[in-house]
Amino acid sequence: MTVDVSPLYAGLLALLFLILSGRVIRHRQTAKVSVGHKDDSLLLKKMRVQANCAEYAPLGLILLMAAELQGAPGWALHVLGVMLLAGRISHAVGLGSSPQRIPLRVIGMLLTLIMIAVAALANIAHVVI
Repeated sequence: MTVDVSPLYAGLLALLFLILSGRVIRHRQTAKVSVGHKDDSLLLKKMRVQANCAEYAPLGLILLMAAELQGAPGWALHVLGVMLLAGRISHAVGLGSSPQRIPLRVIGMLLTLIMIAVAALANIAHVVI
């Protein structure tokens, strides 16, 4: 069995993570902060945007790949992948904006959490049923 869908979203999410990491690195260089955030609220916000992506994207990708390995239809995998990617982008933009764009944060978290829940339940159902 080949795995064709989940690597696409893994790659796209990895690029998003690199962009978010670059923002943190640039701010650290500008602010001359090597470790921590030194009470720099903008640096802390950028760090949290990056960390939030690192916290949620891997679980979503694991569930997406598990569903693909179990033979989920391609259209369903793409729906889940787009939900995860759009959710992570929306959340990053919403949280990273000054002032925060709360509706984008909410949409981002909803898309991400719904994707994780649907993928988790589908994976469980495939094993149990």
